[in-house]
Amino acid sequence: MSTYLIADSGSTKTDWVITQDGLKVGAFQSAGINPFYQTSEEIIPVLNEQVIPNLTSQVDKVFFYGAGCADEKSSRPVFDALSHCILSAAQIEVASDMLGAARGLCGREPGLACILGTGANNAFYDGEKIVHSIGSLGFWLGDEGSGSYLGKTLVVNFLQNELPSELHEKFAAAYPEINRLYVLENAYKKPYPNRFFAAFSKFIAENIADSYMQQLVSDAFSLFTEKYILKHPNAAQYPVHFTGSVAFYYQSILKDVLASRNLQCGRILKTPLEGLVQYYA
Repeated sequence: MSTYLIADSGSTKTDWVITQDGLKVGAFQSAGINPFYQTSEEIIPVLNEQVIPNLTSQVDKVFFYGAGCADEKSSRPVFDALSHCILSAAQIEVASDMLGAARGLCGREPGLACILGTGANNAFYDGEKIVHSIGSLGFWLGDEGSGSYLGKTLVVNFLQNELPSELHEKFAAAYPEINRLYVLENAYKKPYPNRFFAAFSKFIAENIADSYMQQLVSDAFSLFTEKYILKHPNAAQYPVHFTGSVAFYYQSILKDVLASRNLQCGRILKTPLEGLVQYYA
């Protein structure tokens, strides 16, 4: 019996699945693991405290797909931490969350795979490998359409008194600590500013019936579409798939944006793990 441990990791959380002979037998979550922000020494405690206790049998292979794991050098802290903590694994593969999304969404068929979670990314996948990508510039310079982008836009609009009065009052009541200095400190002096801003997307979800919020999300998805999807050659000829909580929870708005650009909407999954289980089966 072969036991695989498959992970899909973002900056906020990591979703893990355990399979035995191709069948899912367990699932759990841990904190996000991102080697762009964390060293192997910082990742090891996350694995020991939040992952290892969930493993009830020997793991034969580990397939880890994560944000910040663009190549062998950048993903080394994750590989070293997994090798240190999961000694039974004869094979450990660490690759980008984009490749994981492509395999989970497209399987072995060509298509455009997109991530809209805490961050944002995109790639054209030929059924085997990623062949073209409009590179993400990360939280400060990109991530349009993501949870962190939506949260940042909301907070900026609040601080600059651009929210409708009713929404402004609701936001102030929900987050009484928010003021200019507090936001600047979390944005520029504290770690994980992307997580800080992404947390405010919850307020958008709670008030999505408001037309202002719907337009805010629609504008963000339109920007993502223009900056990334439409720059892929022949984008309209292939299904456009999405994974991530933002795409999943706002999929009705996302589908409208895609339709307005004559794009084919493919699968929209909260995480690519369901597809990855099928891929490895």
